Amino acid sequence: MIRRLGTLALAGASAAIVAGCGGPSADLYVLERTGSIPGAKLTMVVGDGGTVRCNGGKQYEISSAQLIDARAIVGDLNGDEKEPGPARKSVNLKPGKYTILRYNVRTEFGTVSFSDSSRPQPPVFFAVAKLTRELAKNVCGLPR
Repeated sequence: MIRRLGTLALAGASAAIVAGCGGPSADLYVLERTGSIPGAKLTMVVGDGGTVRCNGGKQYEISSAQLIDARAIVGDLNGDEKEPGPARKSVNLKPGKYTILRYNVRTEFGTVSFSDSSRPQPPVFFAVAKLTRELAKNVCGLPR
């Protein structure tokens, strides 16, 4: 009887694994961008399976290099328990005097907010802005 239960449990686990294959990947992060210029408003979801979706539209594949960059950004935003990153600390930088774009990035471990004029910014915030522009323009086909 125990052997049969073990076999049934193994079969059930195998079915669950197979059912999970081909499903949507987890989100690396969700970004909201606002601003004072045309085309600034953006909601972007970057998926760990190598996809991006802009403003609730079609899902597009991103390049391996872009996925590596996105994963590195999330790693830097999150940090770890010993050295928490800005997301774990819920960093919210005030905008500077001449702000054009404002970013809000949510990861599994927290949220960061900053603008293009916030000071001081950690290098990962500049990486977020750069990758956002690259994905929005070159993958989603947006003007900004």
